[in-house]
Amino acid sequence: MFRYKIRIEYDGRGFVGWQRQDNGPSVQQALEEAVEKFCGETVTLFGAGRTDSGVHALGQVAHFDLERENGADTVRDALNFHLKPHAVSVLEAELTECDFDARLSARERVYLYRITNRRAPLGLNRGLSWWVPAPLDAEAMNEAAKGLIGEHDFTTFRATHCQAKSPVKTLDVLDVSRSGEVIEIAARARSFLHHQVRNLVGTLKLAGEGKWTAGDVKAALEKKDRAAGGPTAPPDGLYLVEVVY
Repeated sequence: MFRYKIRIEYDGRGFVGWQRQDNGPSVQQALEEAVEKFCGETVTLFGAGRTDSGVHALGQVAHFDLERENGADTVRDALNFHLKPHAVSVLEAELTECDFDARLSARERVYLYRITNRRAPLGLNRGLSWWVPAPLDAEAMNEAAKGLIGEHDFTTFRATHCQAKSPVKTLDVLDVSRSGEVIEIAARARSFLHHQVRNLVGTLKLAGEGKWTAGDVKAALEKKDRAAGGPTAPPDGLYLVEVVY
């Protein structure tokens, strides 16, 4: 058996998410079907993260096993051929060790959330960024973000149906920066709770609007209650950027 590691980018629009589901097309399904068309083998892909419907990836990682060995470039090119017309691209493929696991071997995951902060609605980037027409103070958002870095019980920012065994996570990076009309929130951790990044962003937006202070955000965290946090940001602006091994 030969194990392959692939790095993938995709536009999350039009998919029910990464994971194969009964209610619509998934990225996992598109890739598994491409593998079968390429070599005739039925495989299960294992991804580093289960992105939700509408969430994008610049560097998702997955692994799968084949009975016959193929060149890495051949695997990449064949999968891309059979992925058409899906908005999914295999950037790299490599033969890896049999004990490599895309999810369990990961040391860190890096997400980016993009907000377009301007009065005019989105044209080209509709569905690829969160349009917020009201002015946002990125510095205030970044100041509030500092209080969320480190190891905490993130129940306040956890989806109610999250299946993680523990709400305690260590957030290594949560940084807010602005370039022109675009605000970017970078988040880095070993793992995240379901909707954690989107819930963090929705809360930081309140700080950017001047409705909450950094102290309010910290107090919400300490309440360990989802109802104490801000709204869930839409999936449009969220990207899985990198998985570190």
